[in-house]
Amino acid sequence: MTVSYSDVYTSGGRRLRYEVSGARDGVPVFLLHGTPGSRVGPRPRAGVLYRLGIRLISYDRPGYGGSDRHRGRSVADCAGDIAAIADDLGLDKFTVVGRSGGGPHALAAAALLPERVTRAAVLVSLAPHDAEIDWFGGMMPSNVQEFGTPAQDESRLVESLRLQADRTRRSPVSLLDSLRQEIAGPDRQVVRDLMMQQLLVETYAEAMRGGPYGWIDDVLANRRDWGFRLKSITQPVRVWHGAEDNCVPPAHARWLAERIPNAELTVQSGTAHFGAMEILPEILSWLAQPAAVLV
Repeated sequence: MTVSYSDVYTSGGRRLRYEVSGARDGVPVFLLHGTPGSRVGPRPRAGVLYRLGIRLISYDRPGYGGSDRHRGRSVADCAGDIAAIADDLGLDKFTVVGRSGGGPHALAAAALLPERVTRAAVLVSLAPHDAEIDWFGGMMPSNVQEFGTPAQDESRLVESLRLQADRTRRSPVSLLDSLRQEIAGPDRQVVRDLMMQQLLVETYAEAMRGGPYGWIDDVLANRRDWGFRLKSITQPVRVWHGAEDNCVPPAHARWLAERIPNAELTVQSGTAHFGAMEILPEILSWLAQPAAVLV
């Protein structure tokens, strides 16, 4: 697999670090990592990407890995970052897929770059914080703490995330160990795989390499107004969720799919949050299809 690592600078002078893998002349797909995460997160192997004809582009959101912090950023701000990377690669059009905390960012790219993003997918994504659902129903305690802390107590939330990030930086496996205590049965099965454990530990280590701010700013951005309207997304969108997900309960996906005009929803039984990693090749295959045959 051909892999390249590059830095590009935004008009404001911020550095963004990105990675390109797979088929050099393949369909360009931006893979947006979860929260916390980094550009080195789990992805299909080289042979799969080549077989699917995918040129996969992943980048560290601001504050993670090698990307500079963008203090006070919104979810919508990622559209400009994605455009800067696409410009650096000479891409006029591309597709996007976001996993977990990357889901809202994929939707932002589709909404705000309508002439460039041809289709999008969101896997186990959060809904906006003001969505008319039982937002925390069925959600594991650590995520309830992250997203349920009242706005007036954000300083306490920031300090808690800083401590978690510091612990993860010193021992990336500690985050995986902590998650094992809370995640649903199908997810525990996924993370029993030694290769998956290695990939997760590597992405957590890279995420925290530059400090806690990627994680902090991701959580704060997802808690606040996202900065775009779901109904403005006109491209075909796949929304996928594991039925047993207790990191982000399936009600979030159902709410999103009801409000995105051309969304197709799948809630898959027998799987949960980390099932998004296993379904990714199928989603990439869908993203790589010519628009005329999309269903």
